Amino acid sequence: MSTAKKEYKRVTVKSLVDMKKRGEKISMLTSYDYSMAKIVDGALVDAILVGDSASNVMAGHETTLPITLDQMIYHATSVVRAAKRALVVVDIPFGSYQGDSKEALRSAIRIMKESGAHAVKVEGGEEIKVSISRILEAGIPVMGHLGLTPQSIYKFGTYTVRAKEEEEAEKLKSDAKLLEELGCFAIVLEKIPAKLAKEVAESVSIPIIGIGAGNHVDGQVLVVHDMLGMTHEFHPRFLRRYLNLYDEMTQAVSQYVQDVKSQYFPSEEESY
Repeated sequence: MSTAKKEYKRVTVKSLVDMKKRGEKISMLTSYDYSMAKIVDGALVDAILVGDSASNVMAGHETTLPITLDQMIYHATSVVRAAKRALVVVDIPFGSYQGDSKEALRSAIRIMKESGAHAVKVEGGEEIKVSISRILEAGIPVMGHLGLTPQSIYKFGTYTVRAKEEEEAEKLKSDAKLLEELGCFAIVLEKIPAKLAKEVAESVSIPIIGIGAGNHVDGQVLVVHDMLGMTHEFHPRFLRRYLNLYDEMTQAVSQYVQDVKSQYFPSEEESY
C-alpha cells in the first residue's frame, strides 16, 4: 500500500476515502471561529470539525448538551469563511436529530444551507439509522461517531473508556459496519481500546478517525484548544499538547496590564 502524500487544493469526502486506500493518515482538528480556523486551515489540516465541544471550550458548559442548532450554525459559518482547503464537518447538536428523522433532515439542511459546510456528524449507530438514511438520501454527506459519544454522557455517567466489555465491543463493530452500509463516508471512534479500534478500521472501507483510539486507525482528531494547551485543567491520556498557550497567554496579558499601569505602553513609537 502506497503512503505517498497527494496534494489537494480542496479536500472532499472522496479525498478522505482515497487517503485511506493509499494508506495516508488523515489529520483533523476542531475550530469554532474564523481566526483559529484560518490558522488551522493554513497549516494544511485535512478536515476541520466544528464540534459541539464548542459548548465546553467556547461557552463554558460542563457538557456538550446545551449548545443549540443556531449556535452551531453561527460557529460553522465563521469556520467556513476561513477554510480554503480543509473539509468542514459540523456536529448536529443534541436534540436536533435523535428520535425524529424529519427533524434530523431539517437540522442537516439548515447547517448545509446557512453555513456552507461540506458534511455533518452525528453520534450513534443502530438507534439513529433512520435519521442517517434520511439525511443521506437528501445528498448530505454524513460522518458517524461511535464509542464514547459525549451527547450520551448522562447515560454513561462518566467519560471513561468505552467498549471494554465484549457485548459493547460487538455492538460497536456491528454499528461501524451498519454506518458504512448506510453510506457514511467516515466514522470518529472516541475513547475505545486501541486493539478494538484497529479491528474496526480493518473491517470497513471508510476512514476511521480516532480520538483516544490508538495509532492503528486511519486518522486522528483533537480539540484544538486542548492540543494548543489553552485548556490547562484537562489532562486525558490521549492528549498531546503541542504548545502551552495557557501560560504564554497569561504571561502576555499580565505583561500588558503591567505596561499599561506603568505607562510603558503605548510608547512614542506607538503613538500618532
